[in-house]
Order: sequence, then structure tokens, then C-alpha cells
Amino acid sequence: MPEADCRQISCIHQLFEEQAQRTPNSVAVIFEEQRLTYKELNSLSNKVAHYLQTLGVGPEVLVGICVERSLHTVIGLLGILKAGGAYLPIDPVYPQKRIALMLADAQVPVILTQTHLQDILDSCIITPPCQVICLDTD
Repeated sequence: MPEADCRQISCIHQLFEEQAQRTPNSVAVIFEEQRLTYKELNSLSNKVAHYLQTLGVGPEVLVGICVERSLHTVIGLLGILKAGGAYLPIDPVYPQKRIALMLADAQVPVILTQTHLQDILDSCIITPPCQVICLDTD
């Protein structure tokens, strides 16, 4: 079996950017009645990525993402990947003790969330403290 040339394999966020360049005005994602074009999604995820990089997110840095299913989910995940980080998905319906245990174990420096979910994270004792970013307001 021939060996694959790993240099030719692109990451998902790189493939997404290529598609955004080819078809910027095409719809990239739909959630309920909301839609984002590739151009809009690329722009929003780039803003998240750049901000995460200012916070030190890069290779091998784990970022928590605690959001309900929405456009913010896609924006946040792409932003984390574009920043070079990895993500820890935290389902907001998990019991608070489980969320607290996950955060304590992973020791993420940054968590992406939504404003209405911030109380859930505030009730979890996070050691060491981390930066909480609300994707719907920040």
C-alpha cells in the first residue's frame, strides 16, 4: 500500500476558507430561520480566531465551547480551529458537577459561550480561572 503524502491533506478550516473564496455569497449554514453565507461565516470566525490568538490560543491550546446548537456553534468551532487551538465541547445540559469536573480536568484558559449560559459557567468553580467569552455579545 503506498504511503499518503500528508502535505496534501488540508484541515477542515482550510477547506472551508477555500470554499469561502470560491463561493462567498452562497449559503454556508442554516439554523432554523437564520442563514450565513460563506463570506459572513468566514468573517465572523476570523474575528473569533484573531481574538483567541490575542489571548494566547494556538497549537495545543484547548478552548472550551459551551453553546446551545446555533450559528454560534459553527462560528466558535471554526474560530478555535483557525486560531490553531483544539476544542473541548461542553453540553450546557450536562449537570453542573460534570461541567465543573470537565473544566477542572482540562484547565482550559478560554471558554466560548452564550450570554444566557454564562450563569451555568459562573456556578462552576474553575481553577485556574479562565477567560469567558460570550459569542453573542463580545
